[in-house]
Amino acid sequence: MVNERLDYNFVIGVAAMEGRGFYYPVDVAVAPDDKLFVLGRGHDGDPRGVQILMCDIESEYYGVFSSHGSDDGQFIWPTSISISGDGLIYVTDEYLNRISIFDLDGKFVRKWESGNGSGVKLLKPAGIATDKENSVWVVDNGASNIKKVSPQGETLLEFGELGDGQGQFNMPWGITISNSGDVYVADWGNDRIQKFTNTGEFIGEYGNDYSNSNNLRRPSDISVDSNGYMYVTDWGNHRLKVIAADGSAIQDLRGDASISKWAQDFLNSNPDENAARAESDLEPELDTDNWDLNEQSYHTEKFFWSPISVENYHDDLVIVVDRNRHRMQVLKINENI
Repeated sequence: MVNERLDYNFVIGVAAMEGRGFYYPVDVAVAPDDKLFVLGRGHDGDPRGVQILMCDIESEYYGVFSSHGSDDGQFIWPTSISISGDGLIYVTDEYLNRISIFDLDGKFVRKWESGNGSGVKLLKPAGIATDKENSVWVVDNGASNIKKVSPQGETLLEFGELGDGQGQFNMPWGITISNSGDVYVADWGNDRIQKFTNTGEFIGEYGNDYSNSNNLRRPSDISVDSNGYMYVTDWGNHRLKVIAADGSAIQDLRGDASISKWAQDFLNSNPDENAARAESDLEPELDTDNWDLNEQSYHTEKFFWSPISVENYHDDLVIVVDRNRHRMQVLKINENI
C-alpha cells in the first residue's frame, strides 16, 4: 500500500568535468519537447564543469553548449535556468549580473544586464522562472527582491526588500510559478517559502513553523504541482521536503539513489573502478554522535548531498539536482496521496 507522496525512482548522471556528465550541477529545466537542460557550475578551482548539458528523462545524451568565461554565451557563476513556452532558454549569472538567452539549439540570442539598454537592473540574479505569458521572473538576490520582466527585457513589476517580515527577503534563491500564476520564492536566509499573487501581494509562508525535525534550513528551490503540493530542496538539511497546499508537512526525504545508466556504463568500462566500488562501504552505520548532517550525507552515497534545485516533470516525476553528488535523483509522484 502506497503511503507517501513521493517514491524514489532512478538517477540520471555521472561525475564528469566535461561532456556527458555533471560537475556540480545547479539547476535543470524542461523544454517544450521534454528535453532536459542541466546547468553545470563547476567550482572556482576548476571551471570545466561550466556548461549546459542536454539529455532526456531516459538518460539519452544530446550534447553540451556554453563554457566558462565572460563573452556572450559564457558564464562565470551560472545559477539558474528556465525555458519559456516559446522556446527560449534563460540563464542567470550572479557574478556577471547577467541573464543570457539562448534558443533550444544552444545558440546565443541576446543578454540582459545592467547598463546595456535592456531595461532591467540586476544585482546577483539567482532563481529564474517563466510563466504562461512568457514573462520572466527573476530573484534578484543582491537587491532582496523579485522582478517580473517582459520577453523584451523591460521590468514590469518589482517587489520585496531586505528583512524577515511578510514580503521581505534575506538572500532569496529559487522561484517557481504555479499553474494558477502564484509566485513561490525560496527565502533562503529566512528559512521559509513565501507565496505571492502574480501582482506581488503576499499570500502565505511555509517551513519555519513546524516541529524542529521538519523546519526548513536554507531552502534553495521549490516546485509546485497542479494539486498545490510543494517540493522544496532543503539545502541546509540535505533533504527534500514535501508540503501540502494547506502548509502541512507531508514528507521528509534524505535520498535513496542507486547507480545511473551513465555510471554503470563507466563501471562496465573500468573494471578496476568497479572492483574498488564493490569493496567500499557506501552505506555505513551513521555516527550521529560525531557526524553532522553534511558528514552523514558525505559518507552515504544514496543520500542527497546539498540538493540545490527541483523540477516537476508533468505532475508525474520530481527531479532533484543533487549538487555534490553530480547527479539528479528522480522520484515518482503518487497521485492517490
